[in-house]
Amino acid sequence: MSQIILITGATSGIGRHAALHLARQGHRVIATGRRRAALDSLRAEAGEHWVRCVPMDVTDLASIDAARTSVDQLTDGHGVDVLINNAGFGQGGAVLDVDPADVAAQYHTNVFGLLCVTRAFAPAMIGRGHGKIVNVSSLGGRLTLPMMGVYTSTKFAVEALSDALRIELAPLGVHVAVVQPGSIRTEFNQTMQGTTRKVERTGPWAAVYDHTDRVATAFEQYSSGPIVISRVLARIVNARRPRARYFAPFRESVLMILGTWLPTRVTDFVLARVFGVTSARPHAPALTQAWEAP
Repeated sequence: MSQIILITGATSGIGRHAALHLARQGHRVIATGRRRAALDSLRAEAGEHWVRCVPMDVTDLASIDAARTSVDQLTDGHGVDVLINNAGFGQGGAVLDVDPADVAAQYHTNVFGLLCVTRAFAPAMIGRGHGKIVNVSSLGGRLTLPMMGVYTSTKFAVEALSDALRIELAPLGVHVAVVQPGSIRTEFNQTMQGTTRKVERTGPWAAVYDHTDRVATAFEQYSSGPIVISRVLARIVNARRPRARYFAPFRESVLMILGTWLPTRVTDFVLARVFGVTSARPHAPALTQAWEAP
């Protein structure tokens, strides 16, 4: 049965691929994002399939409100049947190396943005007594990775919020599911490495960054394409009662075991060596940046 699906962050990567995949399955897809040119390109690629593009910045309340108005017009007041909160980016770097402004930007997009979009589109689902909310988390929402602590902390927040929403919305007929992608071959990896390069590499972890760059490049070579996540999203959309969590690709499930079942000391030992954190050297960083409230 055709459903109306809204996807955030649909201008690239998983979001763009999923928008096209779901539209080709016969669903009506509303793709949102900040870059109008990328949205126009997506609409052109969709061809005869039902895809409508609505500009939306998840960090801007006025933009979200305007998008909701546009969606109401496109759907004759029905709203969306499925909300896929996909918008997000990765901030690399040792926790103490990341500028506070970059930490705030990471949370504004990955956490606060997700909440604001959900608050905008969930009420219509609650009013009808049915709907689905799918939050795209990460392997990093279950397993904290060194040199990516800020990013993975936002995904832990997404997991916790999703768990609460799932329980709170279940009696109202709204299902909440989490998708946890592993290493996926998209622009996300380049963006993550770009944020890492911005970090000042003069502190205790200076020697770690080169090693981390090599690890990221190695992971990229063996990454799966975004189709594995698009297929998972399609399963959730078509499911009568979706599961709480979905992880893909399956071959990386050993990493989930690492983060879930092994003793913490063992996990720490393995991750420290994989990411080269053992090469950190004593050096007192000048942590002078001022923290400001979001």
